[in-house]
Amino acid sequence: MTDRRTFLRNASALLPALWVAPACVRGRLTPAAESTADLVIVGGGLGGCAAALAALQRGLRVIMTEETDWIGGQLTQQAVPPDENAWIESIGGTRSYLALRDAIRSYYRTQTPLTAAARANPRLNPGNGWVSRLCCEPRVSLGVLEAQFAPYVASGQLRLLLQHVARQVQVQGDRILGVEVRSLLDGERRWLTAPFYADATELGDLLPMSGTEYVTGAESRAMTGEPHAKDVAEPDNVQAFTVCFAMEHRDGEDHVGDRPAAYETWRNTMVQVPGSDTPTRLLSFDDPGSARLGFNPVARTGYWSYRRIIDRTQFVPGTHASDVTIVNWGQNDYSFGSLIDVSPQEAAQHVSRAKELGVSLLYWLQTECPRPDGGAGWRGLRLRHDVMGTTDGFAKYPYIRESRRIRARFTVCEQHVTLDARLRETGASREAVTAAPFADSVGIGHYSMDLHLTTRGDRGQYGATLPFQIPLGALLPERMENVLPVCKNIGVTHLTNGCYRLHPIEWNIGESAGHLVAYCLAQRTTPHAVHAQAAHIEALQRQLITAGVPLAWPHPLPK
Repeated sequence: MTDRRTFLRNASALLPALWVAPACVRGRLTPAAESTADLVIVGGGLGGCAAALAALQRGLRVIMTEETDWIGGQLTQQAVPPDENAWIESIGGTRSYLALRDAIRSYYRTQTPLTAAARANPRLNPGNGWVSRLCCEPRVSLGVLEAQFAPYVASGQLRLLLQHVARQVQVQGDRILGVEVRSLLDGERRWLTAPFYADATELGDLLPMSGTEYVTGAESRAMTGEPHAKDVAEPDNVQAFTVCFAMEHRDGEDHVGDRPAAYETWRNTMVQVPGSDTPTRLLSFDDPGSARLGFNPVARTGYWSYRRIIDRTQFVPGTHASDVTIVNWGQNDYSFGSLIDVSPQEAAQHVSRAKELGVSLLYWLQTECPRPDGGAGWRGLRLRHDVMGTTDGFAKYPYIRESRRIRARFTVCEQHVTLDARLRETGASREAVTAAPFADSVGIGHYSMDLHLTTRGDRGQYGATLPFQIPLGALLPERMENVLPVCKNIGVTHLTNGCYRLHPIEWNIGESAGHLVAYCLAQRTTPHAVHAQAAHIEALQRQLITAGVPLAWPHPLPK
């Protein structure tokens, strides 16, 4: 530890260092306490958790920071039940991700009063939501992740800094030398150093701070060759984010509060949505897809069961007075401003307005939502603050669909993964065609190219994709040598982000990055050098396979 610290200090004295603060201010770091590890992970998102666990299991010392008081990203602090591929119960995820899912089910079986039938179900879905085979409470996922980290925290191998944010980064040439983080509780600053750094923030915050080249928004067709890319690049055109909330329904009770101040504004907002040639009201089920789905908390159908995390019928009678469902719908998607590369004040304003939208949606559901009996409103709906662990009832952090993305050694494009593009490129039959094969694969994934309404008003897309691989080149910045993206900030495009951003894929990205760091430290090399030599790639892939990371999909796939 001492040798590494001395080396870094001596190196920084030999060459002038570049400091890039959040506002791109250059200067000298003021004194702060120092902590050293083998890997510093900035952000405790789902990919960051996977990277940390992989590195810890390989014997590395890890420091992980997190802006909120919950690790786990989209699975916990953002309250998004896991969106997964059709084969996830057996394949389509790493061994550790499948173990995470098993541990969540085990928690419910051992710690909650399930009915005998629910407890005996090997594929228990606590909420019986149909967006996922494992719709569960954020707190349960958090508890399982914390239990996995507990032995490493106790031994000191992992230092977990909750409610800490990165404030400035020291860069020398193509390497990060250190990151200063600040506690949001008491303002204490800490200087973190390591040979390697990972960006597990939801918006790719470490990229601009470190001078790592990145892209945002929609690329042009000339940039990517993608059939559905824009004629001209639109860096400010990003997908909507959502501030999720949980609610229950108490039939016969009245939980309607005061009319929200911004209600009329949101009630009159019109948006263009898929499947409709004319704009529809945002606070409505008027668009064709929503009209088919419907919403009925008494019959427990439609949007009510979509992201339901507690199905009360699976628990001993009296345990839950109501189902609990997560509201992460098109109706509370916020596409009216971006959180990327804007001032903190503007970002806070957008999050505040997104919550105003959520409050207005709840009020509309309580008072104006059409009912099957011809009436309006479900007055028994109410927020479940406890589910989110917040005073206002909203998730601790917005659900971010699209972040900054590194300019990567290799960028995954639409033509690599979509069915139609691969059919045209390969000439293979529909039954035989596969996604583009990557010799440097470090994992697999599958999800449709799911793009929500954007800040420039693009209506959503939902393109069919083929089961695909995760290329190592997409995890490597063009230039920076010791920083890795471990979530939605990898080398994908505005379009392919739509299929690479889901839970098991993000976990796989982080896990593979953790193993890559361990490999580089053992071999005394860099990620770029690994990518440059077939022998290195093959050695890394053998380690990944041993760790339970599948590198290719089986053919044929199970029905």
